[in-house]
Amino acid sequence: MTLDKTRKNKEGKMRKRFIFRTIILAILLAAVVYALVTNLNQDKEMYNIGDKAPDFELVQINENNEVEKIRLSDLEGKGVMLNFWATYCKPCEAEMPYMESLYPEYKDDIEIVAVSLDASELVIHQFIDKYDLSFPVLHDTKSEIMDLYNVGPIPSTFFINPEGEIVDKVAGALTLEKLEGHFQEIQP
Repeated sequence: MTLDKTRKNKEGKMRKRFIFRTIILAILLAAVVYALVTNLNQDKEMYNIGDKAPDFELVQINENNEVEKIRLSDLEGKGVMLNFWATYCKPCEAEMPYMESLYPEYKDDIEIVAVSLDASELVIHQFIDKYDLSFPVLHDTKSEIMDLYNVGPIPSTFFINPEGEIVDKVAGALTLEKLEGHFQEIQP
């Protein structure tokens, strides 16, 4: 009889383990499904060519430019080159002199808005001084604007027409010729 009791006891334990493991597996599966559904439903809106550019406001940190804050909607009526960059990015560094060389010629019709994704304002100021940049440089300290525009690789540049619509998006560095071509597209 003890052998029979032991066997029944063992079967009971195995059944309880099976039920426990099934419940744990069901909970894990539910958690995975919940995570997937939540991430798919998050606001990951991607702005495409033809869309209205989302508005934002950031403090301008370039001491060579007198503007204190930039609000994108305040620039309607002008073409806008919205450039996301960082000082540690070599392609970003390569295109900055082109942007600076075109800025004096186009600044009445087109605003260059360079949004730095660097952690430290000190390195941005050193970079501005190194290249003697005169266009507005904004510091996206919390990556809010980067997230708003769903920026991946840097440099990434959005060209926005005077009506506030995105005309083109370029991932990667721009040459002087390409930059000037895009300026012709967004010039009022």
